[in-house]
Amino acid sequence: MRFIDEAVVTVKAGDGGNGIASFRREKYVPRGGPDGGDGGKGGDVYVIANDNTNTLVDYRYTRRHDAKRGENGHSKNCAGKGSDDIYLPVPIGTTIIDTETDEVIGDLTEVDQTLLIAKGGDGGLGNTHFKSSTNQAPRKATSGFEGELKVLKFELKVVADVGLVGLPNAGKSTFIRQVSAATPKVADYPFTTLVPNLGVVDIGRHRSFVMADIPGLIEGASDGAGLGIRFLKHVARTRRLLHIVDIQPLDGSDPVENANVILNELERFSPELANLPQILVLNKIDQIVDEAELNELCTHIVAELGWTGIVFRTSTLTGEGVDAVKYHLMNEIEREREREFEDPIFAEEQAERFERLESEVRRNTEAQREAYRAARKAQREGTDINGENLTDFDDDDDDGVEVVYVP
Repeated sequence: MRFIDEAVVTVKAGDGGNGIASFRREKYVPRGGPDGGDGGKGGDVYVIANDNTNTLVDYRYTRRHDAKRGENGHSKNCAGKGSDDIYLPVPIGTTIIDTETDEVIGDLTEVDQTLLIAKGGDGGLGNTHFKSSTNQAPRKATSGFEGELKVLKFELKVVADVGLVGLPNAGKSTFIRQVSAATPKVADYPFTTLVPNLGVVDIGRHRSFVMADIPGLIEGASDGAGLGIRFLKHVARTRRLLHIVDIQPLDGSDPVENANVILNELERFSPELANLPQILVLNKIDQIVDEAELNELCTHIVAELGWTGIVFRTSTLTGEGVDAVKYHLMNEIEREREREFEDPIFAEEQAERFERLESEVRRNTEAQREAYRAARKAQREGTDINGENLTDFDDDDDDGVEVVYVP
């Protein structure tokens, strides 16, 4: 199944049924009076969070969803039947955005959470409602109201407590394999991870957190290089970033420069995201046998980065040092959860911070997408992004030599 994390969907709630103008006509009941019933209500459209799916692929191919209209009213004061509501299942972590106003309608973060996204129209009134002492035989009935029509954007961001970031082949996928039951692809070439992978890290009885493995970033990712920042939005909900650095890359690159690449790309893409608490993990320590050499290299990396936060040394291949990382993360997350529960002010600050972060990530993602579209359009039209023709140039050179181009 393809991993699709964005989809634009048109939803149409059901129209209300029409009321009718009807009169009671029975034997021995002359002039029975009006008895037209009301129309039925149109169906509403809801989205519901479902933990049995983790992609929006269904909405990439089925882009319109309509609820049925209500029935028209009947005689004998019988109202028409209301239409059934429809429920669109989406993965947990889906945000619903109105494309016309760019307003966030809702955010589904819990199982079976429902959200009304399009309201069905009310039914029209039958002529019974218009009966009065001066108009005892009204022939007036009203039509049903139209249901709401909306074009919405479904945007999926994985719900995880910890997000893994780092260059391709830093060991992120191997790390999540070590600490959870997730089985992302692992190979000795870049970009083996093409979609986010979630893993539940189980520490013990009633102690667990969710970790997300994000596809690797490269230099220029914030400008669209490599996989760009297409999946970087998936760490917008995380409480911690785990920055994994290969201390001895096979390509001979400098691990300090590699770490700075990630830090710079995070800062360029979203300062709010770069300010998330980060933990530095110096990975692949099994490649250096000499303990003194290993200590010297790790100390050098930390010093050159000017890192003042927490640092761990791990070998995701052998599992060395991995348990210390996951226990530390569990303790930090539990402390933060408890503080949110006990301190309403802190909980509100956290909610506001995540809201700012998601807003910034969404805005920057859309800006990069628009820039990419503009560049592709300019390339097709043979112009630069400012509209200047790239094929215009001076055929005359300083030597007065005439250059003739033959097709």
